[in-house]
Amino acid sequence: MKILLVDDHTLFREGMVSLLHKLDPQAAIVGVGQAEQAHTLLDEGMRPDLLLLDLELGGESGSAVLRELRARHPALPVVVVSGHDEPEVILAAINDGAMGFVPKSASSDVMIAALRLILAGGIYLPCEALALGPVAAPLRSGKPGELGLSPRQTEVLHRVLKGMSNKQICRELDISPATVKSHISAILRVLNVTTRTQAVIAASRLGLRFEA
Repeated sequence: MKILLVDDHTLFREGMVSLLHKLDPQAAIVGVGQAEQAHTLLDEGMRPDLLLLDLELGGESGSAVLRELRARHPALPVVVVSGHDEPEVILAAINDGAMGFVPKSASSDVMIAALRLILAGGIYLPCEALALGPVAAPLRSGKPGELGLSPRQTEVLHRVLKGMSNKQICRELDISPATVKSHISAILRVLNVTTRTQAVIAASRLGLRFEA
């Protein structure tokens, strides 16, 4: 497993390296303090299984970094690890394409469990801090198919949760923009939501998991 950690606090990076080795003792963990260092590693071919991103990078906007990462590396699983856990901060990160959001105030057990869920194809959010209207009943297995989604709709939903744009989904699945829009409309109806951001929250609350 490869993990790229982007945080400008050296002590936090060092602490996270120890914690992440509990997730996988054999994990190859690279920590950098600046977004440009992360971009260089990714451009040179590094393909981490997870990228953990702080939202405060010594003057750089973590939100802008997140948006650029999603644009340049749409398949990369990005998880925000932040000292802020206000609902508006979490919602903004989701809207910018984060696959998970873990507050730095979380316990080590919560952090490990959240990252395991994301590595298993799930979404982790501190949902107690978020408000959303009714969603479908919780799933026993966490399989999207139990909601009535077709295999293709499941593929589209998985990419929506990764923060991919409609254009990126079209390219990856080799389907037309109209087909993507149709699938997304059906997905939003099934999840009883009206926006992509709400879809991510609903998927987290339902415990949806996706095959790699």
